[in-house]
Amino acid sequence: MAKQAVLLLAHGTPETVEQIPEYLRNVVSGRPVPPAVVEEIQQRYALIGRSPLTEITMEQARLVEAELAATGLPLPVYVGMRNWRPYIPDVVRQMRADGIEAAAVICMAPQNSRTSVGLYRRAVEAEAGGLRIDFTPAWADHPLLADAFAERLRPAWARLSTEVGKPVPVLFTAHSVPMRTVAPAQDSAGAGPRLWPGEGADPYAEQARRTAELVAERVREIPRWWFAFQSQGASGGAWLGPSVEETLEKVASEHVNALILQPIGFLCDHVEILFDVDQLFKKVAAGKGIRLERPESLNASPTLAKAVADLARQGLRRL
Repeated sequence: MAKQAVLLLAHGTPETVEQIPEYLRNVVSGRPVPPAVVEEIQQRYALIGRSPLTEITMEQARLVEAELAATGLPLPVYVGMRNWRPYIPDVVRQMRADGIEAAAVICMAPQNSRTSVGLYRRAVEAEAGGLRIDFTPAWADHPLLADAFAERLRPAWARLSTEVGKPVPVLFTAHSVPMRTVAPAQDSAGAGPRLWPGEGADPYAEQARRTAELVAERVREIPRWWFAFQSQGASGGAWLGPSVEETLEKVASEHVNALILQPIGFLCDHVEILFDVDQLFKKVAAGKGIRLERPESLNASPTLAKAVADLARQGLRRL
């Protein structure tokens, strides 16, 4: 029987502020990054101290490994990052050196544009050699993923509702992407969804909203909810919306004075949560008379580990 393993893929993050220019060049595939953008990102990282994304992802891998072992499938779980160390190609080469012959590969980003998935997948396949892989392209509607988010949401929602004396609504968010990656193509007719050969339209926006729907179904006490895309980039061109800022304006116009914001596109704390949500969005909301709180991120959620372990078992069965 082939020696098997699991490979988890994540975005990656630098360890220090000084490493951010190199990191950003990786993010944009070597294109020039305006100095003002570099400085702004450095300031954000400095304000939160550091991003814990890598160490949390490593802990998630340990939990998945323990979950697999507990269910009779003791396998190593590796972690590779697209934009920082440990880089995906280096980790795949290490897997081959370790004698791994087949691997279930899972992105720790459940809702994926085919553009972003393609980058992760190509990075793995370029170094795979004889290593057989099963790549999970998306898992936005996995029931255990929704369970994990609901487990984090429910106590935060109950606490804030009690403190303000009434049930509070929820704003779910996912990371925005450039419209050029998911928008309708400018074909000869000037209309129609952007199609990928043999695969149909890009599913990212629909998948993100679907995860929000599934979480809301599990926390039925919520009186109402909205969905927005956050953390639009500074690069040129339009980004997928509505933005959080636009949505907070709408929420304020409906005389809401307390709100839970839950990012359902992220599986752990990092700069888009620790700065964008905890500092920027809270300040924007306060300026509109809204008290904004968020649940704990999934981080070391046992339910999340069960979800990823289930995906790994499915992938290994396909192999």
